[in-house]
Amino acid sequence: MAKDFSTMEDSNRSGAPHIRTLMSPSRRTVLRASAGAAAASLFAPWLAGCAGLAGAPGRLRPSFTPIPIGEGDRLVVPPGYVAAAIASWGEPVGLAGNMPPWKPDAGNTAAEQAAQMGMHHDGIHYFALDGSRRGLLVMNHEYVDDGLLHTDGLRTWSAEKVRKSQAAHGIAVIEVERGADGGWRMVRPSRYARRITATTPFAIGGPAAGHPMMRTAADPAGRIVLGTCNNCASGITPWGTYLSGEENFRNYFAAGPDPDAHQRRWGLGRTAFYRWTEHDERFDAVKHPNEPNRFGWVVEVDPMDPASTPVKRTALGRAAHEGAWVAVTRDGRAVVYSGEDARNEYIYKFVSRDRIRAAGNGLTAAQANRELLDHGTLYVARFDADGTGAWLPLVHGQGPLTAANGFADQGEVVVKARQASDALRATPMDRPEWLAIDPFSGTVYCTLTNNADRGKPGMPGPDAANPRAGNTHGHIIRWNEGGDFDGTAFRWNHLVLAGDPAQERPGAKGNIRGDLFACPDGLAFDARGILWIQTDAHATQMNRGEFANIGNNQMLACDVATGEMRRFLTGPVNCEITGMAMTPDGRTMFVNVQHPGETPSDRSDPDDPQRFSGWPDYAAGGRPRSSTVVIRRTDGGVVGT
Repeated sequence: MAKDFSTMEDSNRSGAPHIRTLMSPSRRTVLRASAGAAAASLFAPWLAGCAGLAGAPGRLRPSFTPIPIGEGDRLVVPPGYVAAAIASWGEPVGLAGNMPPWKPDAGNTAAEQAAQMGMHHDGIHYFALDGSRRGLLVMNHEYVDDGLLHTDGLRTWSAEKVRKSQAAHGIAVIEVERGADGGWRMVRPSRYARRITATTPFAIGGPAAGHPMMRTAADPAGRIVLGTCNNCASGITPWGTYLSGEENFRNYFAAGPDPDAHQRRWGLGRTAFYRWTEHDERFDAVKHPNEPNRFGWVVEVDPMDPASTPVKRTALGRAAHEGAWVAVTRDGRAVVYSGEDARNEYIYKFVSRDRIRAAGNGLTAAQANRELLDHGTLYVARFDADGTGAWLPLVHGQGPLTAANGFADQGEVVVKARQASDALRATPMDRPEWLAIDPFSGTVYCTLTNNADRGKPGMPGPDAANPRAGNTHGHIIRWNEGGDFDGTAFRWNHLVLAGDPAQERPGAKGNIRGDLFACPDGLAFDARGILWIQTDAHATQMNRGEFANIGNNQMLACDVATGEMRRFLTGPVNCEITGMAMTPDGRTMFVNVQHPGETPSDRSDPDDPQRFSGWPDYAAGGRPRSSTVVIRRTDGGVVGT
């Protein structure tokens, strides 16, 4: 999430250990351009359970012509490629009989917004209906800019505005198809079309279902939650469902002048960034202290069944979840990796107890596995200075996770996953965001976007996994568990430290081979083994100071064998580039452009909504709109090669 650093969460005051003695550059476990062979021996490849296309060829390298940095208000792709925006904020999603048109002056009502694409597109996946010609796009709508969402911004406030804001959050399911000319369009109406918002009922699954910490006056059983919010990255499961992470949920709750220790550990403040509490009492954590516990989960959605109830999977642990990514063990169990986008928080994985079941006996694969993610073992990562690491079980009754230490049962362990991770002395990280699993080696990669606070007085100092004080540019870490995804030990190193070698400050130089970038965020492998990296520098950073040579946010392709970076896409002014999905044939790529024209305060001036950007419409009287971009090669070839 692109957020002003002054409001970025930094709630870890646990005193968890940090490895303060950095290894010398000659010993540091960073993949440099000359270290490809060493990395290959460090990460012995295995293929069990890795995602990929049937019959996919061996690993390929990016071969497009890289583009220069971007500073203008347009989206740029390499020569030989075309890009077009579809599914912009406010477009009707395709609900039969309910397709209100977009009003460029933000005049749509809350009820209309609930049938339209939400704001701030983020994680996205393509689910094939007819191979690479027709399918579903499922995507997150992370948060809103009230200055754009309402005609007069925040000058007035009302229950209707709260309802509209809540309707612009959540998840959208849309149907898309490729036309005879190769272009893509939304299919409307569509029987699959769906909006899931901050008021949609969710079931609660796993050990926290019905737990006392999940019960409220409106839900005394603690089993049904209204809504999801701040949905950021996403993942897909082998059984055909969509996973979405509830990230910075703390911004929606007000805890008053005296939050308790649990609320403080989760970053709740006196007031909320969003003003929902004024007209929706459940976000008042003074009156309803358990309501925040019902957010911060990985949620699961079956996109093929618009009547299905989405579920919050509490066995995966509560966190400021960026997203969730699934691997499969040799014996057929699911492993879900996740991180949380907050300074000095943790990286997790969950290993299911049971094997993935096939469809049959009248059940779809999604129905056959409807409880798979409710039973298993949750772990948190510890990264050691010698390049090894361990997965520490977050299991009630093991080690310090006992009733005497404030964990009455497994339900309390997962609700208080941060406190449990503190107790296990896991490694606090520099904002772990997206993860990606190499389809050839099984190596897991994670973006660590930045952490400007590292090394400040009272804050954690540098350690081997997070080696830079004042880490404004971020880095990418990776690990391999050596034999299967359910291992409890791993070896790790860095793929890259982002930055600009022209900068004077050593901590800003980085060690990039190829095109420069900063603040890595989105991350995905395609089936050919190309790693796609997307960036999220904030409007307060881009094109100035230590970011002067890096330009607008962008998307790059990385050859993980050499570490070479090639810039593939640059976005319009102050946008974030996020989310990537491809059709099975690899000839169409979908990428989301979030918050074009973002302001330094994260809220636009309703009198001048196009102050920074008019993308993609550039229409008089309109406003910038987050959109999905469809990217193709003009010769119809595979994207990226």
